[in-house]
Amino acid sequence: MTSARQWSLVAGATMTVVFGVALAIKLRPQLDLIGPGSRTPDFRIVNARTGQPASLADYRGKVVLLNIWATWCDPCRLEMPSMEKLSEHLKGSDFRVVAVSVDRDGPDVVMKFVNDLGLHFDILQDRSGAIRQTLQTTGVPESFVIDRDGIIIKKVIGAEQWDAPVNEALIRTLLDGR
Repeated sequence: MTSARQWSLVAGATMTVVFGVALAIKLRPQLDLIGPGSRTPDFRIVNARTGQPASLADYRGKVVLLNIWATWCDPCRLEMPSMEKLSEHLKGSDFRVVAVSVDRDGPDVVMKFVNDLGLHFDILQDRSGAIRQTLQTTGVPESFVIDRDGIIIKKVIGAEQWDAPVNEALIRTLLDGR
């Protein structure tokens, strides 16, 4: 093999490594998906009931079912009663249901939906939809069970029967883990 050919192979291999590393650095944030085992990123949005600012930090030390939803979403409407039942079953504990509406309409539309269904858990709203990007959601509903330390334990894409024994047992285990 000639010297020129060897240099061409070395240069080609070096370029491949350099471009590979650059590509990996560029794509890493997209490959670092939020899911079970990840720390939940904080967010700042609005409490739809009070109009006051709210964030995930407000729930530090609690076990949280964080649900991303919208009033126009039929599967969201179907799962809400089971979240209300779970919230009622665990009332008085350090468990909180936190439902974040991504409706662009004002809080009056969200609260009409909430009142029609008789929901009493925390209702937040992110009219910008930025929380969907923060949590890397793919649609609505999408839910996260978060432990007291802010670590995601379970992620569910789509509607779920939250008052089912398996879900209540998971929440109770997290509550007892203190």
